[in-house]
Amino acid sequence: MRTVSIVIPVYNEQEGLSLFLDAARPAVDRALALIGPGARADYLFVDDGSTDRTADILAILSRLNPDVRYLSLSRNFGKEAALAAGIDHATGDAVIPIDVDLQDPPEVIVDLVQAWLAGAQVVNARRVDRSSDGWFKRWSARGFYRLLNRLSDYPIPENVGDFRLLDRQAVDVVKQLGEQARFNKGLFSWIGFRVATVDYARAPREAGVTKWRLGKLWSLAIDGITASTTMPLRIWSYVGGAVALMAMAYAAWLVVRTMVTGVDVPGYASIMVAVLMLGGLNLLSLGIIGEYLGRVAREVRQRPLYVLAKAPEDGAAQPVAGVERLRA
Repeated sequence: MRTVSIVIPVYNEQEGLSLFLDAARPAVDRALALIGPGARADYLFVDDGSTDRTADILAILSRLNPDVRYLSLSRNFGKEAALAAGIDHATGDAVIPIDVDLQDPPEVIVDLVQAWLAGAQVVNARRVDRSSDGWFKRWSARGFYRLLNRLSDYPIPENVGDFRLLDRQAVDVVKQLGEQARFNKGLFSWIGFRVATVDYARAPREAGVTKWRLGKLWSLAIDGITASTTMPLRIWSYVGGAVALMAMAYAAWLVVRTMVTGVDVPGYASIMVAVLMLGGLNLLSLGIIGEYLGRVAREVRQRPLYVLAKAPEDGAAQPVAGVERLRA
């Protein structure tokens, strides 16, 4: 009997929980019909330390619906950690991460399952129409993906978010990756396997408001770049080498000019320009090195990626190494 796990990270989404289940069930049922008799699905919600009534509503939904499970994190660890927790505790032969806001239409799950049944082990859902997003989000996302793919050793499909299908084999590999600076999109791309892509149009949010503010998006972008490539460090090695060569050439020119024309009074402006330029380059390069060094420090501490305040009660999920499980 094959199973599909729908993983839904949530944070202060009390208005959208029931709406999501009502919208997702018909699409998931059609997908299960494609799989065959006996196929079943479960919905695993991950409460990322919500401060509203999200946890209470999830408790009620799990009691009323045998296919609904949930786990609660002890505080807000961020979506990347919440998604990792959901993947760690998902039990299905296929795992589908999806947001609760219904901007990723559940109807696409049918197409994802079709591609999976055709042999794909990772099925990406690509947004071909993002008109429901604001212009700044569209512009910044396009620029981020283009920059990341120019730098990264393993390119990430453009306009593909967390919404996708992962085969059990792919899930087992992802669960072995223990980075603290988590960038799941990069990990999903890094693992490889047979990949297929399904296109869809992104819909407007059904309920609630987005939790992604500019600061969080910026932090995610930095995590994505530093987790995917060391190219920024290499670039500054090239910049440092080029500046050193120019400095040596300029020094040689000064020696020759002094020998030919005699000692000249040094210019204050040229000295200040050189000092400020080199000082700025040094500070910028130190900042980039600091970003990588800070992530090394996080990895060395070996703290768990998340802490559970409440784990699923059906006993299906197994403990994850390095994760403290505290039952409410």
